[in-house]
Amino acid sequence: MIESDDLTRDAFLGGKVQLLQPKTGYRAGVDPVFLAATVTAHEGETVLDLGCGVGAAALCLGARIPNLKLIGVERQPEYAELARRNGLETVCADIANLPDEIRQQQFHHVLANPPYYDRNASVAARNIGREEALGEDTPLSTWMKTAAKRLKPKGFVHVIHRAERLVDLLAALPSDVGSVQVLPLTPRIGRKAELIILRAKKDGRAAFELLSPCILHHGEKHERDGDSYVPEIKAVLRDGAGLRF
Repeated sequence: MIESDDLTRDAFLGGKVQLLQPKTGYRAGVDPVFLAATVTAHEGETVLDLGCGVGAAALCLGARIPNLKLIGVERQPEYAELARRNGLETVCADIANLPDEIRQQQFHHVLANPPYYDRNASVAARNIGREEALGEDTPLSTWMKTAAKRLKPKGFVHVIHRAERLVDLLAALPSDVGSVQVLPLTPRIGRKAELIILRAKKDGRAAFELLSPCILHHGEKHERDGDSYVPEIKAVLRDGAGLRF
C-alpha cells in the first residue's frame, strides 16, 4: 500500500472527479479523460475498464453519465487499491488471466488504455509503476481478445493509443469485432496526430472509418504559457463534456 505522504489528490473535470495518485511513477493525465469523453454509454449500462490504473477513465465517464455499472481491472496491487479508494469497484488481476467474477460477465462497453511503448524499440522506465503502465509486455492481441470476449453482442470496445501503433492495433482486433472508427487527436493545425482513439463494435459489419482529426490547441505552435485548448477540448477537460466521435 502506498503511504499517504507519497500520494497527491488531483482534480479532474473541473473538480468533479478527485483522484488519489502516487507522487512518483505513472500518473493519469488527459489521455484517459479523452477516452472517457468519446464513450456514448447510456444510463444503466455496464462498463469494464481494462488496466484501469487509479480509475481515471471509468470515473470520468461515470461523472458524465449517471447510473453506470463501472468495474475496473488492474494488475498492480497498489494502483488497484487506489482505484478502490477513488470510488471504482476494482479487481486486481492480469487481463490475460481474469478471475471468474469477471469472465462470467459481459459488458456494453470495454475501455482500454494499453501501454503505449513497444520495449523492443524503446527504453524501459526506471520506476516500476510507470514501466508497468507504459511498457508493453502483454501483446495488443491479448488486450483486444480479452476486450472482445467481455463484450455483449453489439457492445463497443474503446481504445486510446499512440498514432504510430494504429497498424498494430488494427491487426490485433479479433475477427468478430468490426465497424471500426478511428479518431486522430492532433496537437495543433498542421501537426501530425500523436494519439488515436479507436472504437469498434462486437459483430459490427460497417466499413472502416478514419475520421477528421480533432485539434487540441489553438494556433500552429506554442507561443506562450497558459491554457491554449480549443473550446471543445476545454469543455471536455474542465466541464466533463463529451467529445464528438
